Amino acid sequence: MTDSGWPRLTAEVPGCGGAFKLVPEDFEVEELPAYLPSGEGEHLYLWVEKRGRDTRELVRALAASLGVSEDDIGVAGMKDRQAITRQLVSVPARAEPKVADFALDGVQVLWTKRHGNKLRTGHLRGNRFRLRLRGVKDVGAARESFSRLVAQGVPNYFGEQRFGRAGDNADLGRLLVLGQRLPKRPDRFQRKLFLSAFQSRMFNRALAERLTAGTLATALLGDVLRKEETGGLFVCEAPDVDGPRVAAFEVSPAGPLFGPKMTASAGAVAEAEARLLSEEGVTPDDFKRGGGETEGSRRPYRVRLGAAELTPETRSEGEDLWLTFELPRGAYATEVLHELLKDG
Repeated sequence: MTDSGWPRLTAEVPGCGGAFKLVPEDFEVEELPAYLPSGEGEHLYLWVEKRGRDTRELVRALAASLGVSEDDIGVAGMKDRQAITRQLVSVPARAEPKVADFALDGVQVLWTKRHGNKLRTGHLRGNRFRLRLRGVKDVGAARESFSRLVAQGVPNYFGEQRFGRAGDNADLGRLLVLGQRLPKRPDRFQRKLFLSAFQSRMFNRALAERLTAGTLATALLGDVLRKEETGGLFVCEAPDVDGPRVAAFEVSPAGPLFGPKMTASAGAVAEAEARLLSEEGVTPDDFKRGGGETEGSRRPYRVRLGAAELTPETRSEGEDLWLTFELPRGAYATEVLHELLKDG
């Protein structure tokens, strides 16, 4: 199933129509850092704005220009090429004298400041997005879908970027989990990408089943629930107690990212998750072959849409919409667009 073809929370609302990301300026992303640099330490944080460049390109160029290893450079998250993005990057402080001479078309270093630790994957609260939909046909439908997402949360699908341009990353990851040889030996980055894509597809399938069943925001007996404030996990033993907490967005059901360290669900929920594995022809033990890349965890089935605004802009070519909102780290802005556009 393609990314845009997954079941949607707002399925009964018509698609609003329109085109997205015709130019990079239609998609702006700014990281919300988990912390700001202190001003002292052995690492230098760079606040970087990019246009038409992805994060891997930036890291390679920085390493070459500053004379450091790519492994010495830290980022909190990966950012798209076809966008204007702002994000933190850390480099060893010894490279500070060379930063002023760094040049890459489409990239600006806006400021620098020292800090004590290297930036690591996940060191961010989330991302702030500003997106433009061009030529919208039904602004009312867009408002209705958007307001429902604000009230009920966004289904936390992994976006199509996760699965590669050919869409086969998850299939390759499944082969790795099964211990089979790939047509071309992957490097370390590709191996991690493929394994993660397979876990992601399994999660998306579990989420699709919850949406189809109408239980996205329901505490089921045996569910693993995630606390919104702390990220702590626990198994639901009393749906009548936990149900109101789900309704209040204090906790959310969390789906499987399969692996040996994943918090186990119970009862009918565990049976449904086991059925997903069986349909793929894999077992829980197979994920041990992925080592540290497939340890397993839980991901919330829904996420909050924060600081959300929808602003129409009338132009001679038609009606455009500006969408601004915040999402926690790991969530995909494209899933908001799929809910509005119904482009499956």
